[in-house]
Amino acid sequence: MKKILCFVILLSLLLVGSASAYGIYLNCSPTTIPLGQTVKCAIDSDFPPGTSFNLVFYQKQYTATQISNQIMTIQPSQQTQYALFDTTGLKGGQYDVEIEWNGAVPAMRSDSVASQIIILTDRSAELTLTSSTTQDLADALVISGSHKNAGNSGIQIQVDGASSGRVFGPQYIQTVSNLQTGDGVFSQTVPVTQPDDYTVKFSDENGLITSVVYHVVSPTATATIPTTITPPPVTTTPMVTYTPFIHPTPTKSPLSPVVVIGALGIVMVVIGRTRKE
Repeated sequence: MKKILCFVILLSLLLVGSASAYGIYLNCSPTTIPLGQTVKCAIDSDFPPGTSFNLVFYQKQYTATQISNQIMTIQPSQQTQYALFDTTGLKGGQYDVEIEWNGAVPAMRSDSVASQIIILTDRSAELTLTSSTTQDLADALVISGSHKNAGNSGIQIQVDGASSGRVFGPQYIQTVSNLQTGDGVFSQTVPVTQPDDYTVKFSDENGLITSVVYHVVSPTATATIPTTITPPPVTTTPMVTYTPFIHPTPTKSPLSPVVVIGALGIVMVVIGRTRKE
């Protein structure tokens, strides 16, 4: 009888201890989402108001890498609280959302849920872009490419500027089936008025496909190069200096002695005849 009484007392203490513990319940849904979609978590707890803890988003590969951390505090109403974690720019794989306490971990009911595994699926390979992700403001924003095996089913896009906010969508745009591959080809021009980083989210009936950031930059100023007029080449007739040709004066050859003697002889004969007369 004493043994039974001791067992009942011990069981009662355990039940009282269990009933006095607090509970906390983390629920992230869905647990498998495409990359770029937001992880949405709800937290319910009956811990006393003012109780604080950290809700941490980890990437679980070979080691745990913290992605984001939010401080949560239980309010007097003890109503459900919500936390959101952005997955834009992450890689596909396993992630974990965990409740971490500041200091010692308090006693909790056995049905408490303090962590949850999240699987991010990478669908980016389904999308091929043909438009440049860096565009001039004067020509922006052109979004074009193809969605694998989408045919004519269309694709939904949403465009948000980092500083300019929502500029388009979410809205379905037309895709035209490629007869050879069955891919859905699309092209959409979204007018933008300022340079910014624009995040474009692509979705279909199965949810988010991927997110791509387009960089729109200020128009490139075209440098004005002054026109230099080159005068036509001037044809110059070379000046020719003419040197007058001077005929050389012939050099008089001295008279031969025979001629001189002959002439003297004739003169003497003439003189002699003149005297006789």
